[in-house]
Amino acid sequence: MNRKQRMPLIKGKHKRKSPQEYLKKYSLDAEFQATATLTNDYEMLYYGVVSIGTPPQSFTVQIDTGSSNLWVSSVYCTACQNHQKFNPSTSSTFQWGSQAISITYGSGFMTGELGIDTVEIGGISVTQQTFGVAKTEDNEESTDGLLGMAFQALASDNVEPVFQNMVQQNLVSQPMFSLYLTGNDQQGSELVFGGYDESHFTGQLTWIPLTSATWYEIKMDSVTINGNIVACAGGCNAIIDSGTSLVMGPQNGINNINAWVGASSTSNSVSCQNIQSMPDVTFTLNGHAFTIPASAYVMQWGSGCSTGFGSMGSGGGVDSLWILGDVFMRQYYSVFDMGSKYVGLAPAV
Repeated sequence: MNRKQRMPLIKGKHKRKSPQEYLKKYSLDAEFQATATLTNDYEMLYYGVVSIGTPPQSFTVQIDTGSSNLWVSSVYCTACQNHQKFNPSTSSTFQWGSQAISITYGSGFMTGELGIDTVEIGGISVTQQTFGVAKTEDNEESTDGLLGMAFQALASDNVEPVFQNMVQQNLVSQPMFSLYLTGNDQQGSELVFGGYDESHFTGQLTWIPLTSATWYEIKMDSVTINGNIVACAGGCNAIIDSGTSLVMGPQNGINNINAWVGASSTSNSVSCQNIQSMPDVTFTLNGHAFTIPASAYVMQWGSGCSTGFGSMGSGGGVDSLWILGDVFMRQYYSVFDMGSKYVGLAPAV
């Protein structure tokens, strides 16, 4: 039986095992993976479908490696317009939890109650999964909810994330998942549970150790253009985050990048006619260079263009935490190894 599942997208001090050690360990067992197909929503977000309850009720959820909770709109949310709404009373397997839940994101929020039910995604059914039953939300996205894929340490109310439960219930053979994000409004994006798909990248995966098992946070050495350090001088930290559309960073670093690539000094707009002559931007992560060409970091909106580099504020004048969002992830197939606490990156195809 194959437990490598595909989903279409519509810090301890103990010795850390390398991804290769985990692969060797699990190679003795059957390979359990599943794949979920994801939908590319105008390159602003990527979502898949989850089903909750008995009989199942289906919802679109944004796939977010920058948070850890699953939640969906519910019949108790009067303001949740144009969304499918979970109805607990029609599920024979639903139980109410004992806590309320409240989550604030970089943009938007949700509040509600915790519930427990069976959750299915990509052909994998997770039993006794705790999730948020939204009663109020500020969700302007097209999706009905959100599926957080980060570590439990980041979860509101210390809820066990869906993927962690997949591992604990032996539904996947390896404690890793991977993301393939398409560009140019193309479909075919995928979330693979339990492994990765070599057909979506070239060369070998570069494995980078996590500096924190909350987000998928890694060491970034610098950001360079034409060999010149333009941001993150002296090093900083970055997270690989599918829930953020752009590459985000402190204002001084982002302003410098935008100036070097020729963006407007008052915004990140550029001339669409200049894309071919604009320079590459290179992010050096733990000693390895990952380059993004202008064709990948310039986003076209109707008749205008802008860079995919956005500011998170002044950051106190110091380059600290960066977010390598979808602009970066479309270029690099991303493997998230929760067991060994590594991220693997390779050029996407």
